[in-house]
Amino acid sequence: MKLGDVENDQIYPMMMESPQLRWGFIRKVYAIISMQLLLTAAVAAAVVFVRPIPIFFVRTTPGMIAYVGIVIFTFIGEIILEAAALTSGVVVGLTLYTFWAVKQGHDFSFLDPFLFASLLVLFLFGLIQILFPLGKLSVMIYSALSALLFCGYIVYDTDNLIKRFSYDDYIWAAVTLYLDIVNLFLALLNLLRALD
Repeated sequence: MKLGDVENDQIYPMMMESPQLRWGFIRKVYAIISMQLLLTAAVAAAVVFVRPIPIFFVRTTPGMIAYVGIVIFTFIGEIILEAAALTSGVVVGLTLYTFWAVKQGHDFSFLDPFLFASLLVLFLFGLIQILFPLGKLSVMIYSALSALLFCGYIVYDTDNLIKRFSYDDYIWAAVTLYLDIVNLFLALLNLLRALD
């Protein structure tokens, strides 16, 4: 084994399985996440740039309702790019941090009850916000707390990806991280829109 050979080094202390198998699993999960994100971007680009799709939106009632939403989003295109850039930076940073921390022997499984309780509180706060809108400030607070929560979920689910998911659960692992990334993006988008 060469010094610094990432594929053969243990990913975390006391690792009982083959590092090559775990790295193969991690590569498979991140390949699936990359494909999901590319597909999401492709569908969004198709809606914006393929001419028959906007025509459908203009000529049908459901399409017209959706078109109004699309027109509103064209005014905040810069905010969407900001949210995408922020999300990318945060996801890369948190992923690198989690891999480094796990290599040092840290375990993030203790976050599970805190993340679940926080998600429950945010869900209830969101219901209250729907029934009794509290204004722009509460939207900003809700969005900021949501962004922090999903940052925690990215760390937690990356830790699970490294240590706990079985090799057959690569689809589930990819879906959990994909949902964390999309929810972080939406939270940052709402926060930036509220700040605008």
